[in-house]
Amino acid sequence: MKILGIGNAIVDVICRINEDFLIKNNLIKSTMKLVDRKEFKKLLSNLNVEKTIAGGSVANSIVGLSQLKNDVSFLGKVNDDKLGNEYEKSLASEKVKYCYKKKIENTPTGTCLILITPDSERTMCTFLGIAGKISPDDIDENFIKQNELVFLEGYLWDEGEPKAAFDKALALANRSAMSLSDKFCVERHKKSFNYLVKNKLDVIFSNEQEIMELIDTKKFDDVIEFGKSLNKTLIITRSDKGSVAVCNSEVVECDGQKNLKIRDLTGAGDLFAAGFLHGYINKMSTKESLQKGTEMASKIIQKIGARLN
Repeated sequence: MKILGIGNAIVDVICRINEDFLIKNNLIKSTMKLVDRKEFKKLLSNLNVEKTIAGGSVANSIVGLSQLKNDVSFLGKVNDDKLGNEYEKSLASEKVKYCYKKKIENTPTGTCLILITPDSERTMCTFLGIAGKISPDDIDENFIKQNELVFLEGYLWDEGEPKAAFDKALALANRSAMSLSDKFCVERHKKSFNYLVKNKLDVIFSNEQEIMELIDTKKFDDVIEFGKSLNKTLIITRSDKGSVAVCNSEVVECDGQKNLKIRDLTGAGDLFAAGFLHGYINKMSTKESLQKGTEMASKIIQKIGARLN
């Protein structure tokens, strides 16, 4: 296998809303908020569902990689319930090998409300369910070693068993990549993420806001210097400013595509990562990898949801 993704196995519930819904429910646009089952049901009761699909950040990337004809797999925890079964079938339909043997649990499969405002920005409310309870026992040593690269998401990081599972995967991986996931995620785990970025990871994906939060700066030049100091591969997406890769001391830039009919920004970062990793694992140049990431992201934001087909 080429790439194993490890992340939160979440069923995405996509809804269109107006700005007032965010204000009324004390939600901050373009962020992800963790909610309990009660709050999730309350929010959902006032919404019209447009689409339901198997999701999760890394899972979206892995499906994108599969659509680019890469041999990929995914490990994420679901319950042996209706949504869990649908989740597994959804990955199988995309030719992604699912590596978790689900069983009946007390906690249901995780779900995420993706709320799309008229400006196409997305705000997420996530009930992690069983997805947030991944443990070291779920990480198969032989399977990790069979893959060229393991790709993880910052959303998965949490103290206790999820952190131990994360650490086990990184210790066993031939090469590793991770997405910082979300600015508030970085705020919550800044010390840990700094350690991972500097000491454990080979490839780091971040948007401009996340990486600036991580290193406590408001200057993008500081981000470039930080990237050079890592001697790794740091990928930064900058919305309409395109993207930048800092590979050791080399800085490579790529323009974003123009005149797009943007409908939904939900999967932009996930599909960008898929495109870049496709190039990276298939030994394309850094510039070509950035271009492939840009191409994938540009396609997905003109659709609803995080699937190209």
